[in-house]
Amino acid sequence: MRIQIINGPNINLLGKREPSIYGSVTFEDYLVTLRQHFPEIELHYFQSNIEGELIDCIQQVGFDFDGIVLNAGAYTHTSIAIQDAIRAITAPVVETHISNVHSREAFRHVSLIAAACKGVICGFGLKSYQLAIEALIDCK
Repeated sequence: MRIQIINGPNINLLGKREPSIYGSVTFEDYLVTLRQHFPEIELHYFQSNIEGELIDCIQQVGFDFDGIVLNAGAYTHTSIAIQDAIRAITAPVVETHISNVHSREAFRHVSLIAAACKGVICGFGLKSYQLAIEALIDCK
């Protein structure tokens, strides 16, 4: 099974950015833990702060991979183009967030990509990624 993890803007700053919300672990360090937890899964990772690069990655893996874990960051709330890319592919996508976006600012309560996704997981810290991968395994 192959799963692509795609992280959007500012996720490259994990470990430094607002540790009270996002924790003090970098995503690269957490990825080691995820790979240890899922040794039977081929986990691929991509991060970009650029919307078009996220769309390119979705399109590149969206017909060949078994699923995508997508934390689109702030693009979650603004990008119809990412929603269109998700709708265009065959791989299931799980929208994922580290924080509980519904307990934060009102503009974070609306996701433009959720309707195109298989499901949404948020608020469990980095464990949200593990839960998203488990959901994709269960979908298979």
